Amino acid sequence: MTTPTASDARRTALILAASQAIIGSAAPIAISVGGLAGFMMLGSDKSLATLPVTGFNVGVALGAIPAAVIIRALGQRGGFMTGTLVTAFGGFVATLALFNASFWLFVAGLLGIGVGGAFVQQFRFAAADNAPPEFKARAISFVLAGGVFTALIGPQIVIFTRELMAPVMFAGSFASILVLAAIGAVLLSFLRVAPGVAGAAGEAEAPARPLREIALQPQFAVGLLCAVGSYALMSFVMTGAPLAMVGCGFSPDEATLGISWHVMAMFAPSFFTGALITRFGKETIVATGLVILIGCALVALSGIQLWQFWLALILLGLGWNFGFIGATAMVAGTYRISEKGKVQGLHDFVLFTSVAMASLLSGVIYNTWGWEMLNWVVFPVTGLCLVALVGLRFARRAQPSPI
Repeated sequence: MTTPTASDARRTALILAASQAIIGSAAPIAISVGGLAGFMMLGSDKSLATLPVTGFNVGVALGAIPAAVIIRALGQRGGFMTGTLVTAFGGFVATLALFNASFWLFVAGLLGIGVGGAFVQQFRFAAADNAPPEFKARAISFVLAGGVFTALIGPQIVIFTRELMAPVMFAGSFASILVLAAIGAVLLSFLRVAPGVAGAAGEAEAPARPLREIALQPQFAVGLLCAVGSYALMSFVMTGAPLAMVGCGFSPDEATLGISWHVMAMFAPSFFTGALITRFGKETIVATGLVILIGCALVALSGIQLWQFWLALILLGLGWNFGFIGATAMVAGTYRISEKGKVQGLHDFVLFTSVAMASLLSGVIYNTWGWEMLNWVVFPVTGLCLVALVGLRFARRAQPSPI
């Protein structure tokens, strides 16, 4: 089996980071205005306003395992380019739904964008798979650093295109996803994986263990729990934030800019998160992220001025970055090359099923109990994850590393 060099890993990670920046911009478009568009199309009962965003997250969850299978069958380049076609189709359906004022077709369109997003979620694993062991955490960070540009591209596209196809609000924003997908396909065409590297056709594989055996490893279980906790909380609070801001009298543009700051905070730290993980350890960085999420909730509960919304969203993004990248690195160290397809598929299926449920509950809880309750939920979830991290430390004293 060919061992990738740091130089090869950087090239692959940079291509994936650029693709993340372009194709990944579909996600902030869907998230920032999906709930507002749903709110606009519903009648007097607005409790399902965030269902389109839930549709997006359900799409990511449903697409997780098929995406892993397709990538394994076609290779990383062919599989990822297939994902851009799915993303483009979802954008087309969402645009058509807005022109027809069809709420449920709009939900289906965002579900399609989410399925395409499942392929984007595999970028971080691809970067790790194509890196030497000492470079894996940094490779993941490189890819997620591409999300810094999604914080700029996605929200700015919304601001400049939401009235482009007037009088149909937001149609131009979703039509732009087709352009993003086309550019992303071109970038991914430059992706190369050396023979014998994970994800390449004909790779030599070590025997794969049963999925149950892998999942029962303490590091895998705690890593998955922390990934779910960090990501689900981020989705839960973020999905309700635009509705809360508009409900407090702020404009849709102010709400969109809040999401822009949030996405920036999600990905900007990725330039150094990998180095921090190398220096302080994965679990320490995850714990730091969970503490920052608690800080987000405290700021959100302190008041409803615009700066409080924006600061809470920034802390929400920063906490997600440390928590999720650290947890991803934890999981990446628990499986063999021959196991990566099924493990990554299971990981993302569980992760994004939880995220989808969180986004749906966000709208229901916001509509019933308001913005404050969304933030009170942060405390028990982060507490559970922190307890699990402490438990992992004790478990390691009792048994050797599984790999």
